[in-house]
Amino acid sequence: MNPDETLLAVTQQLLHVTEPEQAMGLRHNGVMPSVEAIREMMTLITGVIFPGFFDRETVTARMRQYRIGMDVERIYGILKQQIGRAVVFCEHCDAAKSQAAAHDMAVRFVALLPEVRRLLLTDVEAMAQSDPAVASHVEVVYSYPVVRVMTHYRVAHALHTLGVPLIARIITEMAHSDTGIDIHPGAQIGEYFSIDHGTGVVIGATTIIGNHVTLYQGVTLGARNFVRDENGVPVDVPRHPILEDRVVVYSNASILGRIRIGHDSVIGGNVWVTHDVPPHSRVQQGKLIELPHFTDGAGI
Repeated sequence: MNPDETLLAVTQQLLHVTEPEQAMGLRHNGVMPSVEAIREMMTLITGVIFPGFFDRETVTARMRQYRIGMDVERIYGILKQQIGRAVVFCEHCDAAKSQAAAHDMAVRFVALLPEVRRLLLTDVEAMAQSDPAVASHVEVVYSYPVVRVMTHYRVAHALHTLGVPLIARIITEMAHSDTGIDIHPGAQIGEYFSIDHGTGVVIGATTIIGNHVTLYQGVTLGARNFVRDENGVPVDVPRHPILEDRVVVYSNASILGRIRIGHDSVIGGNVWVTHDVPPHSRVQQGKLIELPHFTDGAGI
């Protein structure tokens, strides 16, 4: 087999746009969004929200204003460029108008950063108040995965709301890979939200969570089934749970479907909930039922 001929033939085959690629829209002439640039942007955002925590070098108080100003400008520049690249994948967007509006969307996002910070500080406070193992708020910011995942989620949710779903999804998947916590950017999460431990938590796209809600590891807030159109394609309709204020959900509980968990309720671990739960309720596993004892194995 001639290697030159083989390489040329394979190259030609790979250059050919197949029907599945065409149908999926996987080939285009634009520049793809840069995951590395978005990662840099998240590092900068984390730095301006928690100044001093993740600096690579000593920054004096007098230099702090200059540093944050430079970082905010860099955040704007990265986001403007990445939005311009991402809009070609927006199914319902006018690409030409969206390209022209990329700078406006980036400015609008930057304007939301103080609110993103405010919400994140409530999450830090919630984690510090809900876990007796916390020694300080500083420990929460440095070492608790909920801070990392909620920083990514709250940034992604802001972008999702502004109409930039692709970049938003890239951002949440970064945190998902790092923490094992999967939060869709479309979910709506209120103030003072905490996730203890966290690994395996899944929060679906149309989930609504109130204020002062706590989840433990392995919790799933998912869909029970999907509505499909005439072509069998899933339709994006509300399909995930609503958790009202001051709900606690313990480890490995699954809450599925568009149901409502009333305020001040506790969902115990390892339960499967598919119906509404009234306020001030407690859902837990059934009590142990002892069966008759058979010494000869009969009745088993």
